Amino acid sequence: MQSITRKRRERWQPGSVTVPLFSIDNRVCCSLVLSLQNMANKTLTADFLKGMAIKIAKKRKPRTQEELKRELEELDPIEEDEEPPIPKRERVRTYRLCPYLDTINRQVLDFDFEKLCSVSLSRINVYACLVCGKYFQGRGNNTHAYTHSVSESHHVFLNLHTLRFYCLPDNYEIIDSSLDDIKYVLNPTFTSEQIQSMDCSDKLSRAIDGTMYLPGIVGLNNIKANDYCNVILQALSHVTPLRNYFLREINYARVKRPPGDSSFLLVQRFGELMRKLWNPRNFKAHVSPHEMLQAVVLWSRKKFQFTEQGDPVEFLSWFLNALHLALNGSKKADSSIVYRSFLGHMRIYTRKIPPIELEDRQKEALLLMAEYQETVTDSPFLYLTCDLPPPPLFKDEFRENIIPQVNLYTLLQKFNGQSEKEYKTYKENFMKRFEIMQLPPYLILYIKRFTKNTFFTEKNPTIVNFPVKNVDFGDILTPVVKEQHANTMYDLVANIVHDGEPMKGTYRVHVLHKGSGKWYEMQDLHVTDILPQMITLTEAYIQVPLFMGLIKMLSVCFAYSLLSEPTTMFIA
Repeated sequence: MQSITRKRRERWQPGSVTVPLFSIDNRVCCSLVLSLQNMANKTLTADFLKGMAIKIAKKRKPRTQEELKRELEELDPIEEDEEPPIPKRERVRTYRLCPYLDTINRQVLDFDFEKLCSVSLSRINVYACLVCGKYFQGRGNNTHAYTHSVSESHHVFLNLHTLRFYCLPDNYEIIDSSLDDIKYVLNPTFTSEQIQSMDCSDKLSRAIDGTMYLPGIVGLNNIKANDYCNVILQALSHVTPLRNYFLREINYARVKRPPGDSSFLLVQRFGELMRKLWNPRNFKAHVSPHEMLQAVVLWSRKKFQFTEQGDPVEFLSWFLNALHLALNGSKKADSSIVYRSFLGHMRIYTRKIPPIELEDRQKEALLLMAEYQETVTDSPFLYLTCDLPPPPLFKDEFRENIIPQVNLYTLLQKFNGQSEKEYKTYKENFMKRFEIMQLPPYLILYIKRFTKNTFFTEKNPTIVNFPVKNVDFGDILTPVVKEQHANTMYDLVANIVHDGEPMKGTYRVHVLHKGSGKWYEMQDLHVTDILPQMITLTEAYIQVPLFMGLIKMLSVCFAYSLLSEPTTMFIA
């Protein structure tokens, strides 16, 4: 029998895919094939097929010249010894069975890095090869993903934006429930019930290499010198209202920013990092904050970088304010989750001091002027700065350096509204006293350890003694303000510690896992449990205590613990 291109005749077989020989749309083709289902094993000429197609086509609405022209462009005439034509926009087939699923290597998959093509560095239409873990752009012919699949025989790819799986170069979509774990690692999701039960569960999770870990107690990769960022991110991940807000993307997905504003990228990256830290189905027992730090570098205009050591307090202050603005926050106390968690109010009393070289009579005359009268200003705060007493200059009788100690309550007397402290400027001196008017649910204490002068930076090694539980801040409140607070007891939830020399040391953080009631020390990828009695022996830098009244509302038991010379304390 002669070929179809010469005699335009072929034997139709059931189940075969027939390419139309003239311009008819897909619906006509489907009707034609359905009408021929019962005519198997019969010889059908092209004229017979054409006649039946014309009868079916008459039943539909007439087409315009533009539609006919478009169809003719998509279907070229078949020449001798030429392959059948392929439409310009070919539909992607869907299969539930793929012979290459056993080639997927979950141990090399890492979705923590920026979604960039490894060849073109493009962010558009990026796919992850599930065999080697590399990122490539595109899926069609002559794309980097297509070339990689042909050259390396890697066939299973995941679209990092649509979360769909494809097989290349065959170009069909894979639908298989066994791939749901990969999709969940890329984009973890949490229900309201799961979030509510997080602080009541001490269930361990198993990584793909067999490592056991607690969700929320996972290490963060130190790319080069970003440990000062890691400790802040770890501490914030244990602030319950902030964590619960960012665990559900729907809470901030509706926030709209002006066109061209990239600040919302900071919110998205922080939410992704928070969900990965608390993911109970991670492939690895650690997370890389690479994408989060890229957003920080971009939005801070390289003020904070992960290649240079920085100050956690400066990063914390900038990050909370940037997060508040990115969430369309205003000056109102309840305008964002940041203010609802950390915002407090204080009253500052300021009076100007006359120059010392003046006589008493001149000083008395100046004090009667309005410029030297005491002024009162109300100011919000996100953290309180506690000043350490200066270290001793001399050694003890055994010629050894004395490590001074101070009680936390002594440092908090600065905010009782009565203690005054002198603040000097280039030309003038002022006396200030601070009075707390409203305590926030989570109170951040910054213990100022570093003093900068013209030549160098000096570190104060004073040890701060503080209780682990039931820190009463009511002692620093006036009786009138204390009556406005139903409860003034706080428990510690996080403690950041600095080790080493100024500007050259390292940072680590102690956090409380509320489900198990245990304390853990995290320094980059190293995670170990620690006794709460050891926390007070360290050089604490930042502390975060939790308001006890909030604990009752959340039905969660927190512990206030500090283990080193605290630099920053998160008290809740």
